[in-house]
Amino acid sequence: MSLKLGVPSKGRLMEKTFDWFGARGLDIRRTGSDREYAGAVGGIDGVDLVLLSAGEIPRELNAGRIHLGVTGSDLVRERIPGWESRVEELSRMGFGQADLIIAVPKCWADVDTVEDLDAAASAFRKVHGHRLRIATKYHRLVREYLREMGVADYKLVDSQGATEGTVKNLTAEAVADITSTGETLRANHLKILADGMIHRSQATLFRSKTASWSMAQKAALNELAEMISA
Repeated sequence: MSLKLGVPSKGRLMEKTFDWFGARGLDIRRTGSDREYAGAVGGIDGVDLVLLSAGEIPRELNAGRIHLGVTGSDLVRERIPGWESRVEELSRMGFGQADLIIAVPKCWADVDTVEDLDAAASAFRKVHGHRLRIATKYHRLVREYLREMGVADYKLVDSQGATEGTVKNLTAEAVADITSTGETLRANHLKILADGMIHRSQATLFRSKTASWSMAQKAALNELAEMISA
């Protein structure tokens, strides 16, 4: 059985992953048409390529169905409970950077920090009779961060679309979302809290701790690790 390496199946993340491995002597590429999720790995023996969406890779790593996987560090932390006991970071790859942040309306002149948000949330509940809503796709990471910061009087609302637009659409009072430039936040009249950085994400090569590893697969991992660290 070969070592299974999961990489993103399309887009710039796939291209940059191929380039990153290529610069280290591994020829990773798609084979067949764009509709075929097939690929090949050259420059090393005993490694099979598995093309998946970036969101599927944490699940497959956690289940042990792939041995290695490239995905955003935010997705691993969000989708794998107790992730450090399930996967190991082998290499941060230096692309796909984005920040998971908390942002509030610019017009909230007195809310610049998470402590200010905590006070605003308490006042909001007294006035409106319900908790301040924070729209996000990252429930686990946001909840853990706010707990560490001592914020309790809020409600997370799920957003799978344009999170930055939820405040304008009156479905949330604040947002916690991924941003790379901040332009979309500014366009929607939102500001990032001064201490509202939850996680700095980037594409990362992870090793599954739950997968079964044969001697041949361990040998392939050692060879691959030498190539990417050279």
